[in-house]
Amino acid sequence: MICAPYNGPGRKLILAFDIGTTFSGISYSILDPGQVPEIKGVTRFPADELGNGSSKIPTVIYYDRHGKVRAVGAEALRESVQDTAVSEGWIKVEWFKLHLRPFPEESMYVGSELPLLPLNKSCIEVFADFLTYLFQCASRFIKDAHANGENVWSSVQKDIHFSQMRKAAVLAGLISDAPDEYARITFVTEGEASLHFAIQNGLSAQDIKARTVMLRRGGDGVIIVDAGGGTIDVSTYGKSTNKEAFEEIAAPECHFHGSIFVTVHARIFLSEYLAESPFIDDLDDIVRCFDSTTKLRFRSDREPEYIKFGSTKENDPDYGIRFGQLKLAGSDICTFFEPSVECIVKAILDQWKSAKGRISHVVLVGGFAASNWLLSEVQRSLKPFRLNIFRPDTRVYVHVINDDNSFSDPTNSNKAVSDGAVSFHLNNIVRSRISKVAYGVRIVPNYDSANPEHFKRSSFMYQQVSGTYHIPNGFSNILPAKTAISDKTEVRRGYRRKSETKLTEIQQAIYCYQGELAQPEWFDVDSDMYKHVCDITVDVSHVKQLPLPRIDGTGGVYYSVGYYVILFFGSTELQAQVALVEDGVEKRYARSLDFISRTSEF
Repeated sequence: MICAPYNGPGRKLILAFDIGTTFSGISYSILDPGQVPEIKGVTRFPADELGNGSSKIPTVIYYDRHGKVRAVGAEALRESVQDTAVSEGWIKVEWFKLHLRPFPEESMYVGSELPLLPLNKSCIEVFADFLTYLFQCASRFIKDAHANGENVWSSVQKDIHFSQMRKAAVLAGLISDAPDEYARITFVTEGEASLHFAIQNGLSAQDIKARTVMLRRGGDGVIIVDAGGGTIDVSTYGKSTNKEAFEEIAAPECHFHGSIFVTVHARIFLSEYLAESPFIDDLDDIVRCFDSTTKLRFRSDREPEYIKFGSTKENDPDYGIRFGQLKLAGSDICTFFEPSVECIVKAILDQWKSAKGRISHVVLVGGFAASNWLLSEVQRSLKPFRLNIFRPDTRVYVHVINDDNSFSDPTNSNKAVSDGAVSFHLNNIVRSRISKVAYGVRIVPNYDSANPEHFKRSSFMYQQVSGTYHIPNGFSNILPAKTAISDKTEVRRGYRRKSETKLTEIQQAIYCYQGELAQPEWFDVDSDMYKHVCDITVDVSHVKQLPLPRIDGTGGVYYSVGYYVILFFGSTELQAQVALVEDGVEKRYARSLDFISRTSEF
């Protein structure tokens, strides 16, 4: 996919941050009028003394006892830093991304293994600290890597586009906490960024069609499996009527079965296996060595693997420890991978069914996709479905923790998500997306005694200021779950607020329903599945409001304002607005444009 020359009025800089559970990366593109944009990666970070051009750093922060950041990323792996951390009681924070949402019930045992956040630090504040560090790394790299880097940075510093959490960006000082600043931040789902990455590296809509015909398969769709450190994100796209465009054809999924959970299962196994061995005290080192080496090279359940964790003098034959190496059967190691493999296979089949068989290709990206065992097991399990399962050959993500705690990146690659996020900004090819959950508002329906649902709630019936009778806790479903909506389409529904006095403002809450009901209608049914998303506040003090007579004949009056709630996909995010019709002209009023992330599960 070749980008067209940039036709903007002046220079711009696009920065994309991919904050992964275990590793993070930065991609960028400098846009100059008339020039074809190039996507580049930040390949030099602090503590990269060897200059090996690593494109990612560990997602790790050390805090001191007062909550001050002391070391971040590769710097946190230095032996001197780790010694100081122990002696001064620093707190190591990793995997913090997974604190953003509660674990599903089937993964609660894994949630208990997560490192705790520091006292008096929220997950968003930790994000902000890490994002601040990445921003500083990007600034330093661009200034040093380009002959006019200082001018590039200074000329565009006030017009930078980010792909990360807005609140964290505000806390990090990247943008101010002002409504008009929020629109400068763009969220890109991992699936969509990975699709752009795959296309940037040779997978096009035309390729999909050609390969489908050649292989005589019925579908022209592609499933993107972003197998990362913490989560497995699965999205599905089909070729649209526009030859080079795609549309989402199944609701995306996110599962807690990334590569760190292979390590969690290994720890559980090893803690039981070594319980009576004197080397149980070395469990942390053994698990760390498994995570950084054995897990990556594992490829056969018929051959043993060795975890080198100590010196040649350390032996315990009863537990398979010889010369500082622990021997594990391949059949045991494969069980550590099984939950992740089963999750990916099930998710692919669910997407395949949702897309009604329109799928011909499955693309695996992300750090976990580097595992040859994972790839081979997914391919083996799905062989009967004749799907073409592959990972882009040009970018296989491998990180190696060396004996001195430094890390190397033999492939010298950028992360799919950050590269794809920049590609998304340069040339967005997705024209239609599917809502994963239902979005709507709380309403009070007019009471209808003939409606069984109303009748059983009759004890809650009350009279409004207009004289009509209503029941509470209704849910007005504006955008049903699994609904396809194009980036040019809006969905809207009209509502009315009533008051004994003239209304001065309307505060409209937006909710989502995340449960299994096909037609959610009541907040008191499956109530735990309704989540508050955002509020939109509109000033209506200037709107003409005439007194209206009550319909019950009491002689009283009330005031009323009608309005619309509008939902639409501006890019990858669902956005909400409130609109009023004044003198026959629709005007949209919102103190701020509220952005609703489709990836709130993260």
